[in-house]
Order: sequence, then C-alpha cells, then structure tokens
Amino acid sequence: MPNSAASQNLFLYSTTVSDVGTVRANNQDSSFAGEHLAAICDGMGGHAGGDTASTIAIRSLAHIEHDDVDGDIQTVAHMLESSVIAAHDAIVGKAKHERKLAGMGTTVVALVLVAGHWVLAHIGDSRAYLLRDGKLTRMTHDHSYVQHLIDMGRITEAEAKNHPQRNVVMRVLGDFDIDPRPDIAIRKAHPADRWLLCSDGLCGVLEDSTIEQVMADCTDQEECAQRLVGMALKAGSTDNVTAVIADATLALDANAFDIPHQTLLVGGAVSASSETIADIVNAPVATAPALRADMSSPATRAAKLIQDRGDAKSKNGKAGAGADPAKPRVAQPSAVREEIGDREVPDTGEIPVIQKSDGRITTDPSDPEVARAIHREQAEQRKVRRTRRHRNRFLVLLSVIVALAALIGCGWGAYVWSQSRYYLASGDGVITIYQGVNTNLFGLSLSHEVEKTDIKVDSLPESWQSQLEQGITVDSLEEAKTHAKFIEAERDKETQKNEASTPSFGAADDAIDNGNSSDSSKSDSSSNSNSSNKSSGTSNTKSNSSNSSNSTGTNSSSNGGDAQ
Repeated sequence: MPNSAASQNLFLYSTTVSDVGTVRANNQDSSFAGEHLAAICDGMGGHAGGDTASTIAIRSLAHIEHDDVDGDIQTVAHMLESSVIAAHDAIVGKAKHERKLAGMGTTVVALVLVAGHWVLAHIGDSRAYLLRDGKLTRMTHDHSYVQHLIDMGRITEAEAKNHPQRNVVMRVLGDFDIDPRPDIAIRKAHPADRWLLCSDGLCGVLEDSTIEQVMADCTDQEECAQRLVGMALKAGSTDNVTAVIADATLALDANAFDIPHQTLLVGGAVSASSETIADIVNAPVATAPALRADMSSPATRAAKLIQDRGDAKSKNGKAGAGADPAKPRVAQPSAVREEIGDREVPDTGEIPVIQKSDGRITTDPSDPEVARAIHREQAEQRKVRRTRRHRNRFLVLLSVIVALAALIGCGWGAYVWSQSRYYLASGDGVITIYQGVNTNLFGLSLSHEVEKTDIKVDSLPESWQSQLEQGITVDSLEEAKTHAKFIEAERDKETQKNEASTPSFGAADDAIDNGNSSDSSKSDSSSNSNSSNKSSGTSNTKSNSSNSSNSTGTNSSSNGGDAQ
C-alpha cells in the first residue's frame, strides 16, 4: 500500500524504562524505543541465557528502524516476521555453539509505524496495550499455559495471576522445538494513539484498569513509563520490569518546520552492547534512563543526600570525578567513534598495533617493527600452546596414574580384608575350613582351603547341608574349628535322640519271634486237648452206645422173661 499524504503526518515518539527489580540478579529484559520501531523482549534461560537471547532478538529487529520505513505495509509486515524468525535461528545457533546457553529463549513484542498503520508482531507472554480515546485495549493474546486455561474456561483472569504455572509459556523464540512464527496484526493508526509494550513483570501484577488510568493521566512519556515500572515494583513484582511507551503524533504540515528527532533508546540487557545497535541503525543510541527513586521514602532521601555530597566533593576536587550512573550513555556509530578517537585500539584481528618513535600508530605488516611484533606474538602463542599441550598431557597422565593407584589400592585392601575371614563349606564330601570369602573376582578365587575335618556332610541334617552349600562365615580359624565341632555335636545329639525314640529292628524281631512261639505252643496244646476231648467223646459215645445196647438187650430179655 503506497503512502498517503495523511499517513506522512504521523510520527512515532517513544521511550523506555527497564529495571532489574528487587529479586533478580541481572536484567534479562531488552527494549528498543525509536522513531519507527518499538520493541521489548523478555529473556529466559538462566543467568547467562536470558539476557543473551533478548539481546540477540533486539539486534535482529533493530535494522527495521531505518530499512524501508517508507515502504509498503505488507513488505514491512513480512520484514518484521522474517526478523523474528531470524532471531530464533540465531538464538538456536548460539545455544548449539555454547552449551551453557542451552534452553535459552525470549518473548518478542515489536511495533512499527509505517504509512499510517501499526504493524504488530508478538510471540510469548509479553503484552501490547493500545490506549485510544481514553479506552485501553489489550492487543496481544498471551501464548501461555494460564491463558490456555482461561480460554478453556477452567480458570478466571483473577485466578491466573496467582496460578503456580503462570510463568509457563507455550510459544517463544529460542532453543525449543516450538513454532517461532509470530502473530502479525495490522491496524490503522490514529493521532494520539498511545501504546504500552511491557514484560510480564509489569502486566502480571498491575490490573488493566490501573494501567489505563496511568496512561491516560500522564501526558509525559517518560513520566508514564517511570510511574508504571515503579508501581509494578511496589505491587510486589519479583521479575524484571520493562515498559516502552510509544505515541503517534500528528504534524499538520511536515514541511513547515523541521521535525525534531529523538535519540534512539535501548534498555535492559541490550544496553550493554549499545555500540552494536548504533552500528546497525547508523545513528546515535542512548541507554534508557534509570528508574527514579521514590523520594517519599526517608531512606531514599538520606541516600540521595549522601550522593549529592559526594558529587559536590567531586566538583571541588576532593574526590575523583566519575560518570553519573543515572545519566544515559550515548553510543555513536563506528564511523563517528573512529573520527573522535573513541576507539583507541582499532580491531585489526591478529595484526598488532605499533606506535612509532614519532608517535604515529601503524598496523602495516610490511613495516619491520610490525613484522617483528607479529613474529614475537606468533612465537609467544606457539609457546603458550606448547606449554598448555604439555601441561594437559601431564595432567592426563597423572590422572591415569592416580586412578590406577587408587584402583590397585582398593583391590589390595579388599584382598587383605578377605584373607582375614574364614568360612566352612563342603569339600570332597566333608566339612572343610576355607580362608577368605566365598566368591570370585574376575575369575580369581578369593579363598583357599585350610583344613579338612572328618565330618561327612551327608551324615548331617538337610538344614546344615544347605548352610554349608552357601558357606558358613566366621571371623577366625579357631572359631571355624569350634563351629565344626559344634555341628558334629549337634549331629550326634540328633542321632541319639532318634535312637532313643525309635526301637531297633533286632529287638522288634525278637519280640515278634517270641510271641509267635508262645502262640504256637498254645495252639498245639489246644489242638491236642481238642483232639483228646474228641477221642474221649468218641469213646464215651461208643461206651454210651454199648451201654445203651446192653441195657436195651437186658431190658428186652427181662421183658421177654416177664412175658414168658
């Protein structure tokens, strides 16, 4: 879309304030406030990783400040998206080369004013708010776990602020297997539009109504940013807190007067490499103003009084003068730094810088002094490398020797201890006493036979045989002999007990034999008696039969006689 006349009258003015907060050891946020680009990146991934990731992201976006700012809206939108993806690739590459940075990442919120339109890129949980006609609207949708729960209707906005997983982001730039493409939005710009780009250290603790009131009441950009950051810290924010305020200003006649230009500002972690940003945008870059102290606190007023006295002493020459840490530092592009002599020692790679006797500085390799300096440096580097290589070899050899000595010492100590032990086990069918422990180490037996006993293993109960199969451990040879005698005594007791409770097979046979003989005599006597009785009975029968016959005959004779 080509630029219109109306769109040329809208200009962007922005400022930023970033503070490390009260808990963090370093500031992992990075911010950029320019005339065409405003951005904030909230880094994550530890002490070194977070600030590195956010700095890389700002460096990748900074060129948009002067590249094609008067171009087509769609072209700028594509440029913005491509720059975010390029930042992702750079972060991943950095993490692969430096493993201590593994897992680092950053959020991104970037805003560009082009041809009377806002182009907004967003990924992560940092936010962008638009204040238009006194009404605040959140223009980004958090890529976070709690926002997902809110969208699903599982929790409310109020519950999300105290949710234990409120810091978990689901989309972010960095060393993760996550889609790095940002959300891109294009919106028509209006005069007096005011934007707030902020990290979750601010929007995570301040209500939207509070943000709306401060942005509407504070007409001064820096005052607005200062107040929002200070209020977030007072509200208990435990994170880095960063805010960027960007206003769209209408110029009725852009050609009637010179439009004032602001100095580009960088805040947070990226401010440590402001010279790099100055080279990218080819313009001066200043560090963002520090958060102003709350002068309502007595302790703060006392500290300010001490600082003022120190400044007065510096002016009077009683103390060394120094740079004011609260004053923004301005970094010039490399061309300007060369002209003003800010780079005293130019970066010439491996070529040394030589100062001639006339005061002239040269790096010409054909100069004899430079050639000798190069030779000396190369010789020194070879010596350092050789010394380091020998030292490393010696350390490796020493480590191997120490490890072997420790291993041998441990092995010898274990063997000595094992030879102080004894155990009883079965050997050639009898109880045998062994010195050592009943195990093998790498095929080497740690015991040897000391003495055999005459106690046969198969004469023992099964319980003792099972123990001897495992080995009965004792502390000394005498204890081993005593234990063998104890086993033998226990065996004898068991044998005697069995003999006492169970009669011998010989006595039982005698008792059985005697019983059978007596019964046989009794049987024979009974048989004889029965036979005698039977004979007697037969005799008696015959006698009775004879008597009966005689009697009958007599009676018959008698009767016959009578009859006669």
